Amino acid sequence: MRLLFFAGSAREGSYNKKLARLGRHVAEANGIEAVFVDLKDYPMPIYNGDLEATEGPPERARAFKALLGEYEGVFIASPEYNASVTPLLKNTLDWVTRVRAKGESGLEVFQSRVFAIGGASPGNYGGMRSLLQLRQILAVGTGALVIPQQVAVPRAAGAFEEDGSLKDEAQQKLCTNVVEALAVAAKKFAL
Repeated sequence: MRLLFFAGSAREGSYNKKLARLGRHVAEANGIEAVFVDLKDYPMPIYNGDLEATEGPPERARAFKALLGEYEGVFIASPEYNASVTPLLKNTLDWVTRVRAKGESGLEVFQSRVFAIGGASPGNYGGMRSLLQLRQILAVGTGALVIPQQVAVPRAAGAFEEDGSLKDEAQQKLCTNVVEALAVAAKKFAL
């Protein structure tokens, strides 16, 4: 059982990177192999059908799809930009769907693992509006199984302790519950 954690942000001080890293830490504390990856290590041009037709999907999209394929469960921490997901996250998901081996639809990597989502925001909603959009992109757009549990961390600027945990005990417990639910669902789905 292996879980992958990443955030839809490349920003160094990203609250969502903190949330994804916290999720990885929770998984590891429960004896689950877990890895955090940074989307800044997977730069891709803005999706363009003409570019795809002439050059094919970029190498970093191929690499990211291969990475997704190595894990039974994936946790995505989504920032909120204008009540939606970040352009970085949407672009990454769009390019990955365009990486296709012969006879593939491009969606298999999404449909063969389980996803969990979370968000952190300096506002009062904790990224909830982006989570609605992300759930739709994953479940409707790619056919992925997204567990119903999710975590939203409002007022994220002051939400994290120095060690990366959440100051609010209920929020910390919710994060733990989401990661544990992802692990259980991924294990069942993989059987």
